[in-house]
Amino acid sequence: MTDQAHIRNVAIIAHVDHGKTSLVDTLMKQSHLFRDNQKEMNENLILDFNELEREKGITIKAKNISIPYKDYKINIIDTPGHADFGGEVERTLTMADAVILLIDAQEGPMPQTRFVLKKAIELKLKLILVINKIDKSHADPKKALDKANDLFLMLAKRDEDLEFPVLYAIGREGKVWTKIPEGDPTTWAKLPGDITPLLDCIVDHVPAPQGNKDEPFMMQVAAMDYDTHVGRSLIGRVLRGEAKKGAPIVLLYTNKKGEVQKTKGHIDKLQTRIGLEFKDVDLATTGDIISISGIDESAIGGTICSIDKEEILPAIKISNPSVQITFEANTSPYAGKEGKFVTMKLLQQRLDYEKETNVGLTIHRIDEGRCSVAGRGELQLSILIETLRREGYEFQVRKPEVVLQKIDGILSEPIEDFYVDVPDEYAGEITQIVCKRKGELISMDSESGQTKFVYKILTRNLLGIRLVMLTSTKGNVIMTNYLADYVPFTKQEELFRKGVLIATETGEATSYALNMSQERGDLFVQPGDKVYEGMIVGINKFQDDIDVNAVRAKHATNIRSSTADLGVKLKPSIQLSIEFALSFIAKDEMLEVTPKSLRLRKIYLTKTTREIAKRKERSTNENARN
Repeated sequence: MTDQAHIRNVAIIAHVDHGKTSLVDTLMKQSHLFRDNQKEMNENLILDFNELEREKGITIKAKNISIPYKDYKINIIDTPGHADFGGEVERTLTMADAVILLIDAQEGPMPQTRFVLKKAIELKLKLILVINKIDKSHADPKKALDKANDLFLMLAKRDEDLEFPVLYAIGREGKVWTKIPEGDPTTWAKLPGDITPLLDCIVDHVPAPQGNKDEPFMMQVAAMDYDTHVGRSLIGRVLRGEAKKGAPIVLLYTNKKGEVQKTKGHIDKLQTRIGLEFKDVDLATTGDIISISGIDESAIGGTICSIDKEEILPAIKISNPSVQITFEANTSPYAGKEGKFVTMKLLQQRLDYEKETNVGLTIHRIDEGRCSVAGRGELQLSILIETLRREGYEFQVRKPEVVLQKIDGILSEPIEDFYVDVPDEYAGEITQIVCKRKGELISMDSESGQTKFVYKILTRNLLGIRLVMLTSTKGNVIMTNYLADYVPFTKQEELFRKGVLIATETGEATSYALNMSQERGDLFVQPGDKVYEGMIVGINKFQDDIDVNAVRAKHATNIRSSTADLGVKLKPSIQLSIEFALSFIAKDEMLEVTPKSLRLRKIYLTKTTREIAKRKERSTNENARN
């Protein structure tokens, strides 16, 4: 067991793609967590072991490791960089005494930089600033530092917040310096160097964990893990005292009614981080990050303490979600044919488990057949949908909506700071797109062939904007948004969207039918795909919806056509993704999700029921106006 004075707890925070995970890779490799012949020595993104994390190139779940340095144990927490997963950052920062703030030397501080730094300052954590990627072609470390200093001045609450060491790094090369290297920046990556300056800075600048090890044991639950053999494990940092295997403990947490709940148990299994894994120990001291098994409750944010001194800590504060979607059991004609878990009961059980482990999501049952899931943005929700899909669940979801809040008795909606970085040649397209969505331009700056925009825009008008911008700029755009405030909700017209092609028959799509349908727009399906009445098979060229028969076959005749042997030429179909579907569907449509398929459909499948629903809606709107 490492004594309290030789423990250091530090989190790495940054905007997305500023190099957090690459820096953690280097820390693990250079601290000799692996043998020279282990496969990890030749791998990147070692901690992003989740399949979706590797596919999308982002960190979704915060993770912690420990590395030995001299006679110190350094617990390092790798946090997500994308704003949609800010709840993970807020939760895990409670286990740290300091943060390493990474800033890209070319991009400088970005929106998520501001968010994570603000949270670190609110928690009174020590700060270490690392200007990373100093070898990029347009990197300007001095300018990045100036902008960082401006941000610190804006957010600082104490004099200590302005006293921090500054390091310069090329994270992917595993090199850190206390000063900007001299000479040609293009040669810096070849200069001698390693990660030692950062490790020395952690040891010297990060304080040892506070807390009296002689008092009764206490920790706050910051995360949860589950093992089929061990069961539920609660993870957190020891705030005082010592955790001893077999000791009696109590979990205290506040329910929705504000009542303190108690669950008693024993520390059946006690583990602490050694490298990448939790290892069994009999004793852990104040300041260490541990995992406890023995209480079958999650209660992230709850307090675990000794029965000798029961004391509950304030719950971990998580920012409000801004976007929500509704989950339902699949009701299409193909329901139950492709999924392993197809009932609403099973889906709700899985979402209840997600509710316990993912504090960034707000999940509640609407009724027996529907469940609402709210998060920070479309990306976070699409990750959940894809995760459930890969686990074998089958369901349908409705159009994303913003989460409204009652503030001082006034119904309010979220408004966001929207940052766009795009090559100068696409600046005009960006201006038009955001203007149509009623975005307010705050600032615009052009430098080195790139234009940076900052807008204020309602969250509801941001829904779907990523797809439009990526298409308009051929993928040459960097976008990020940050919840800024709430403003009184006002009604406005729905954003324009083209109509859709709706299948009128159930069966397999044919080349003959699709050849006729493609004249009316762009298709989502290919020959042989299963379609059903009410399913959306394409996008119309114009605003209105059109019914098409996608399964019609060519009638056989005795007359041989001169072109009979020529194959039908179909345009490539649009490949559906969850992100595209969520941004595309209208309020009268749904996305059907199965492990094998993604299908768009109308809520009401038959033309008759759709007409009845439209008449009811018009009547309701007229009565509301009158």
